[in-house]
Amino acid sequence: MGPAPVRFVDQDELPAGTAYEQFIFSTGCCPVRPGLHDFFNGLVWRRFPQAKRALNRLQATEIARDGIGARRGPVRDAITVFDENGALLDAPQPLWDALEQREWQRLFVELRPLWREARLLIFGHALLEQLANPRKGLTAHVWRAQCALPEDADAWLAARCTAEALAAKPFTPLPVLGVPGWWAGNENFSFYDDSLVFRPRKNKNHSSAESPSTSVRT
Repeated sequence: MGPAPVRFVDQDELPAGTAYEQFIFSTGCCPVRPGLHDFFNGLVWRRFPQAKRALNRLQATEIARDGIGARRGPVRDAITVFDENGALLDAPQPLWDALEQREWQRLFVELRPLWREARLLIFGHALLEQLANPRKGLTAHVWRAQCALPEDADAWLAARCTAEALAAKPFTPLPVLGVPGWWAGNENFSFYDDSLVFRPRKNKNHSSAESPSTSVRT
């Protein structure tokens, strides 16, 4: 882990009325508050400097074009989701097929040995903060990584942080405490019987108001 490409400054240095993302892009300074949320954001800046800069550059471009309004638009929405709650997952195809179909028993029980070949790398700093005090429903939005994790993760992700890619929302929800080895409780397979967390896939017309950090969206 190397130095961050930004300088961390007190939140008070962010001028009133200035967008946080635009301030970072314009000054190279990242305002922080005390607490785990910004602490983990700082660690992610150090671990993924190229990807964080790419996302910030996109945010600044979108803000310069559209301004700050009540709605962020699809690109900024996707950036926010991944920046706060994202992860990279490199996994064999059968695991991906089961994940995309929300076939939880197959994903976590029947195909459990295949998880030895998978790599999950957390990117979202809000998710890292929540994992400090974990609850069963914590869900990451995972982007399928086609690179060596963790070695090539930063460069690979930075190269794919384009407006077109993010607007397509290339993320799949994954309840992280269901991953083998991530939570002792999932050694008892009844862990996966909780339908409030491990929900079946529903049709496209179904809408959900659930938070992505607490349950799986359909």
